[in-house]
Amino acid sequence: MNVFFHVDLDAFFASVEQLDNPAWKGKPVIVGGLPGDRRAVVSTASYEARKYGIHSAMPLSRAVQLCPNAVFVRGRYRRYQELSDRIMAIFANYSPDVTQMSIDEAFLDMTGTERLFGKAEDTARRLQEDVKVQTGLSVSIGVAATMYIAKIASGLHKPNGLTVVAAGNESDFMRRLPLEKVWGIGGKTQKRLRDAGFFSTEDVYSKSKKLLQTIFGENTGTFLYEAVRGNEGMSFGEEAKNHSISSEQTYDFDLTDRYAIETALMELSMNVLYRMHKEQVKSRTLALKIRYEDFSTVSVQETGDFSIAHADDMFERCKRLFDRKYEHGRGIRLLGVACEKVYDRQTPEQKSLFDFGDEKKARIEEAIYAMQDRHPEIKIRKARMLGD
Repeated sequence: MNVFFHVDLDAFFASVEQLDNPAWKGKPVIVGGLPGDRRAVVSTASYEARKYGIHSAMPLSRAVQLCPNAVFVRGRYRRYQELSDRIMAIFANYSPDVTQMSIDEAFLDMTGTERLFGKAEDTARRLQEDVKVQTGLSVSIGVAATMYIAKIASGLHKPNGLTVVAAGNESDFMRRLPLEKVWGIGGKTQKRLRDAGFFSTEDVYSKSKKLLQTIFGENTGTFLYEAVRGNEGMSFGEEAKNHSISSEQTYDFDLTDRYAIETALMELSMNVLYRMHKEQVKSRTLALKIRYEDFSTVSVQETGDFSIAHADDMFERCKRLFDRKYEHGRGIRLLGVACEKVYDRQTPEQKSLFDFGDEKKARIEEAIYAMQDRHPEIKIRKARMLGD
């Protein structure tokens, strides 16, 4: 029997800021920029800030209106990455198969580990305690026989929550959930469901796949039919198991603003680039994944003549791929960035005849990465991520 943990780092960026600044504990903390930063968006809001209706991808100016007395900070990506790496290393002590989905979430395949660790619920509690003791941060865990159910379960009792769904109870679990708790159903889909007379997961469950496809279209109808049954066939992060380094993020609210989209692409790019630095690899092939509000997913990749040189290079390639594939005006539920076919950094390769400062930029970034590996308190980051 399969056993999966889905682990969420609770309000991760904001929690790190509260950890490093104890005076901010219990206060609304909003990561993404300072009041007045031009076109900045909220990256993460603490649970105290969420009570005011503040959420990720919200324009920072709106967050200031909703909670003017909040603590506003610009992100410190290297610090977040440092703690993420430490937590992922703790996960590796529990499972040989850890699929990191983003900087703040991962799946652990715990199948067959009961003989080593005991019951899954007890193991999950020990994992929470280990993370708390070693980092000062909390995580929420969902335990289930499928990745999809584990994903939903981890978000039900935050922060520091633990939800276990016994094998065989997936359908009952889903049918008791309110529609807004079904992972993948955004605000627009909820409205479409209500307009069509669907007010509960039971309402969806009682309809045939063909009828749901007729009402909502093939993609959305199929998703709804499978989701309320536990969606046993859905898996996540298959790209991460190939010879690639990837990062993807699902957004609570559809992204439509170009600046917010590009900020998200930069964050994903920086995550991938830093992990490539840690593993001492490089790549010439960049892939981009876009999942729209109707759950349709498109992907595109490009192999360049030369390996990705530095952060600006990766970001420009991401934007180019995005412009090639994005259907203007459609809401985005998920973005993913991956460097495929990675290879050892020491592998000789032909260089461009023209140097536009790439080698210098790459050397500077490597020096910064190395310095930050030794001194995580150093705060150097890409200007784009500051919301300017």
